[in-house]
Amino acid sequence: MDLAQTVTDAAQQCARTAQAIVHNVEKVLEGKHQQVELALAAVVAGGHLLIEDVPGLGKTMLARALAVSVGLSFKRIQFTADLMPSDIVGGPVYNPKDGSFTLRPGPVFANIVLADEINRANPRAQSALLECMEEGQITLDGQTLPLPTPFAVLATQNPIDMAGTYPLPEAQLDRFLIRLSLGYPDADTEAGLIQSQQFSHPISRLQPVCRAGEFERLVAGAHEVSITPEVAQFIAAIVRATRKHPDIRFGASPRGTLGLARMARALSCIRGRSYVDPAVVREVATPVLAHRIIVQGQGAQAKDPHDIIQAILMSQRTPQ
Repeated sequence: MDLAQTVTDAAQQCARTAQAIVHNVEKVLEGKHQQVELALAAVVAGGHLLIEDVPGLGKTMLARALAVSVGLSFKRIQFTADLMPSDIVGGPVYNPKDGSFTLRPGPVFANIVLADEINRANPRAQSALLECMEEGQITLDGQTLPLPTPFAVLATQNPIDMAGTYPLPEAQLDRFLIRLSLGYPDADTEAGLIQSQQFSHPISRLQPVCRAGEFERLVAGAHEVSITPEVAQFIAAIVRATRKHPDIRFGASPRGTLGLARMARALSCIRGRSYVDPAVVREVATPVLAHRIIVQGQGAQAKDPHDIIQAILMSQRTPQ
């Protein structure tokens, strides 16, 4: 068997694993194939996901269903105004029997952590996630503790009812690989929910679909996806264009360039491709870059970042 056939077979195996996960998650989150696929790609790429949408659209169910489908540990943190960093990462706990302190790990020690309504916590609590998200480790009481692998934060925030919230700082927004919006289901899907959830929620019946080692092979497969020099130049040109656009005050950093490449590799992998097609780069550019730019103006005068990224994509020549 030649090398090309081996690469093709490995890519197809990754695609079968990924599609089984996507299909399983869609039992809970119906009619959202693209969003589920992008969310899985973000986790495969080793990134973190910010879901911004109104209540009741399935943000929490997406995180839980992903964790169950892959067979990963899952923890939920409800962010509130009085949340303390120790409520997230843990800390020393006093033992009155012998007067000693023992380290109690917080809920962040899980494979998939749901940070629910992250913008309702104070900046001190929000910053507790920074080291976790960037370094994959936590420093507690002078000890550096590694987090489980894989590790992904799926954070949600509500774009309405902003009273009493703390907007995420740019430094923390930049650490999310992608930002998604689920949107409302179509009429047929919404009507079907009445029947499918008559007696219980589908999440209660969901079972893992990954055997031992399959998800690790999927992650490894994403690293093996090739990017040609021409596509690499295309990715860099898109990010550089955000720094020169007249409607953008601050463009995306090199972290955005690397994030765009990682996301393109992961999405190509779960679709069974051993290389990155420029069309995939165009598909993931808005979720990866829109939250990383700061636009000119405020309020009604500011243009939508999604529209700006789309305009930049239209101006870029697609490599052959």
